[in-house]
Amino acid sequence: MAEKVCDLNSAPWLEHMNEQVTSPPEDPGQGLAAEVLLSAEVFDGEPGCIALARALADRFLTRLAVECLARIGEHTRSDLMLAVSELVTNADRYSHGPYLLELEGNAQRISVTVYDSSTAMPVLYAPDPSRLGGHGMEIVVALCDRLTAERVPVGKRIRAEFQLST
Repeated sequence: MAEKVCDLNSAPWLEHMNEQVTSPPEDPGQGLAAEVLLSAEVFDGEPGCIALARALADRFLTRLAVECLARIGEHTRSDLMLAVSELVTNADRYSHGPYLLELEGNAQRISVTVYDSSTAMPVLYAPDPSRLGGHGMEIVVALCDRLTAERVPVGKRIRAEFQLST
C-alpha cells in the first residue's frame, strides 16, 4: 500500500497545523526583551553534526538560564532538544550544502531556526503509527508553540518557537 503524502496546503484536518507551519514569521523582535541571547553555528553535514547541534542547544539553554534567568524545566529542555534534532536531521538529509542552526531567546521564549540550501518546503505526512520514518515535522509541530517555514534567498528558513513559563 502506497503512503499518502500530504503537502502543507492540503488535507482539511491539517488546516490549523498547516496555518502554523506556512504562516510568515511574526516580527522576530516581538515579545523579546532587550536581554536577548543568540547562538549560531554552521554545520556541514559531516558525521556527528546532529550531536554537535544538540550540544550547542544544551549549552545555549544553560547560558539562557544563567544569563537571562530563564526558567527552563526538564520537559521544555527535552522538547527543545528533540526539535533541534529533528530540524537539523531534516536539513542534513534534504539540503545539498551546509546549514545554519540559530538559537535565540530570553526569559520568556526561545526560537530555534534552521536555514538550509533546499527551497523544498516541509511536507507533513498523514499520521500513521505503522509508517517507518517521516514523522519529523509532525513531532516538531507537536512540541513547539509556533512553527513557520519560508523560502529565503539561500534556500529556506524553518523556525520553531517555544514559550517559557514565567
